[in-house]
Amino acid sequence: MKITGGRIEEFLRSPPDHVRAVLVYGRDEGLVRERAARILGRIVDDPADPFRVAELSGRDIETDPARLADEAAALSMIGGRRVVRVRESAETAHKVFASFLEHPVGDNLVIVEAGDLGPRAALRALFDSAERAAAIACYPDEGAGLDRVIAESLAAHGLAGDAEVRGYLAAHLGSDRMVTRSEIAKLAVYMGESTTVRLEDARACVGDSGAASVDELLSALGTGNQDALDRALDRVFEDGTAPVGLLRLVNRHFQRLHLAAGHIGQGLPPDKAIGRLKPPVIFKAMASFRTQLGIWTPDRLTDALDLLLAAEADCKTSGMPDQTLCRRALTRLAQMARRH
Repeated sequence: MKITGGRIEEFLRSPPDHVRAVLVYGRDEGLVRERAARILGRIVDDPADPFRVAELSGRDIETDPARLADEAAALSMIGGRRVVRVRESAETAHKVFASFLEHPVGDNLVIVEAGDLGPRAALRALFDSAERAAAIACYPDEGAGLDRVIAESLAAHGLAGDAEVRGYLAAHLGSDRMVTRSEIAKLAVYMGESTTVRLEDARACVGDSGAASVDELLSALGTGNQDALDRALDRVFEDGTAPVGLLRLVNRHFQRLHLAAGHIGQGLPPDKAIGRLKPPVIFKAMASFRTQLGIWTPDRLTDALDLLLAAEADCKTSGMPDQTLCRRALTRLAQMARRH
């Protein structure tokens, strides 16, 4: 069965007893791990307990298909329900899981972690439709959802920040839930006993010098300034930013442009259209964002988003250097902006 929307939190708090296997998948690898760990925590007290938890890889069950059923049927020597956690499961393993779900033995729970799966993927379709299985998709945090995660993470450390602070954090976080939480934990250490995060605190800690480079990169990219884009890309890669993470960050930026362009198409003036974005555009980036809205039409933004998704897929599957692929994709976007 497919678990979506508000049902996800309910499921994570109390997985139904009849469910024997859960697929947690998506582009946000950190959120996949976080949700899988939450489900695991509802079944066993200690995730490192070898008597209650069996760790398998996707490779393990592909080379030895019987191992999944054996581990799922095994009894704990100290009593209690066991969990079989399968990490990095491949799409090609769907037949192994189908066989297990057809005749599951015992009451142990299988938790399967996978990457991004399309709607037609056999593994996703299996877990979406099977009565004794559940599937939970994990997409990168964005918009109001990202703002909520940031606010909750700040509050967990006894911190608070205004809309501009949260907007800055949202512009530099969100591609991976665990990275978001880790960066805010780092910010909490930086803050010491202070509880109110100012914009200069966020700039000083989250993203460090790379944050300014990313701001410059998005502005150069959206306005078609190739020289500035090349300089910003050099700095961002020198700071250790992963190409896939950068592509996702650019993707979120273009999604926000697309949303604002849609508001303008419905008759709102640009400033009001920008004002509807959640989290808000930070003041420093406002002028550039307004300029970019004058360059990118909704149709061209759709083309840009398609290009970015294709570039991310190429980074993961083509075998070519991911920095080269990322740079090539962003150069093409800058060319599209200049053609305006």
